[in-house]
Amino acid sequence: MRRFAPLLVLAPIVLLAGCGLQPLYSGGRAGVAARELAEVEVAPIEGRGGWLVANALRDRLGAAGKGPARYRLDVRLDDQIQGLGTRSDDSVARERRTLRARYQLVDAGKGTVLLDATAGSDAGIDVVGSEYATIAAENTALERLADVVADQIVARIAVRARRDATADGGQQ
Repeated sequence: MRRFAPLLVLAPIVLLAGCGLQPLYSGGRAGVAARELAEVEVAPIEGRGGWLVANALRDRLGAAGKGPARYRLDVRLDDQIQGLGTRSDDSVARERRTLRARYQLVDAGKGTVLLDATAGSDAGIDVVGSEYATIAAENTALERLADVVADQIVARIAVRARRDATADGGQQ
């Protein structure tokens, strides 16, 4: 069995090489996805959750101060907290915070919508005796959810950029 161990390690690599999969961010900063992401401007988003999502998006897009944007990202958030379990005194024992985003990638020059999609995630929160601790947990959950939603949005835009570049003649 030990004689075949190197083959077992190399077999998946050989199989993946032949399947046509390519790294999304190949080419680094000069790659198709990175170039297109750098051309996206994030429109202001309402609320504290909007501020967190917008900052997370700007961090991931790398578009700060690079001239006029080719695309605009419009995002609308739905942030909800829902009580799930109750104690014997009818107080809430657990909450679920849900953050959903409907977003559109718009061509800034033409005004056409290039991508219209949703992203979202949720987190469970234990409600404890201290109101301060519960509020802190709710805020921490919102911060984590903002990061998750921003990651989903950026990944979807990058996939779109890569797909469009491949359809336009195989650029990479």
